[in-house]
Amino acid sequence: MLDVDALRVVYDGVVAVDGITLDVEKGEVVALLGPSGSGKSTVLRAVAGLQPVAGGRISLDGADLTGVAPHERGMGLMFQDFALFPHLDVGGNVAFGPRMQHRPRRDVAARVAEVLDLVRLGGFEHRSVASLSGGEQQRVALARALAPAPRLLLLDEPLGSLDRSLRERLAVELRSLFTALGATVVVVTHDQAEAFTLADRVVVLRAGRVVQSGRPAEVWRHPADAFVADFLGFANILPVSVCGGSAATPWGPIPSGRPDGPAALVLRPDALAFAPTGVAGTAGVAAFRGDHFSVRVDLDEGWALEVVDRGGMVPGPGERVTVALDPAAAVLADP
Repeated sequence: MLDVDALRVVYDGVVAVDGITLDVEKGEVVALLGPSGSGKSTVLRAVAGLQPVAGGRISLDGADLTGVAPHERGMGLMFQDFALFPHLDVGGNVAFGPRMQHRPRRDVAARVAEVLDLVRLGGFEHRSVASLSGGEQQRVALARALAPAPRLLLLDEPLGSLDRSLRERLAVELRSLFTALGATVVVVTHDQAEAFTLADRVVVLRAGRVVQSGRPAEVWRHPADAFVADFLGFANILPVSVCGGSAATPWGPIPSGRPDGPAALVLRPDALAFAPTGVAGTAGVAAFRGDHFSVRVDLDEGWALEVVDRGGMVPGPGERVTVALDPAAAVLADP
């Protein structure tokens, strides 16, 4: 449905988006994931027609969007701060799009009621937006974006202004809604948990370029490089060298199909465990993470690691421990 080809955006001589190519299938939810300054929101604004482009092509359903005004692109856009109209009530906000399409008043009222029911705000038509909670305002903003029945829905950090527990709950609700509607969605976020919950496919951006694209499970299990692994929150990313088809580690060689040279050894949280046999080291401070403890361990070989412990038998600082490695949970990536 959406085809972005070699998109380039420049701000005051600085390249913000550097030749990004992206496609989105009908009914697919794609998350643009990356840190601040990676270009993800700029891509979204360019697709929406709100950002001039220096090069490349954007098309929707095969039609080139060059020169097409934002309101003529058939897209729904939801901003991070929701950007609700304070002088309009909930119904007035949601009705804005259909009214701009010059629909009959009766049709507009029916559409407003329909989308408010979808986001579980039925009966809120006459409520002031200022009286709503953050989660309710988020739902109104989503209903407003959905009301004109857009071909493509663009969400810019849709949950970014909410607290963590509410974000986690609403992310699940959004995903269920997208699935029920069969919606085609591009969502921008800096939160990997949010991206993995919402999206069929995750596209990781860095400095205006795509560094990895794939299904959430693929990106998690096989980060392309040390940057992606670090951004996804992997605690153990260690420099190693591949020689003769394997990388040397304190647990012995780890086979690799990579060419000889420097690499990053990425250890997923389930890669390490305290065990009767393995590599010896000294435990440091254990940090509580809700459902587990993360324990710093200084191995005798000189490596410093974080070991996840869910068993409750957490070693104290200075205690001698033995750490085992599951090679299946270790990934050799670009450095």
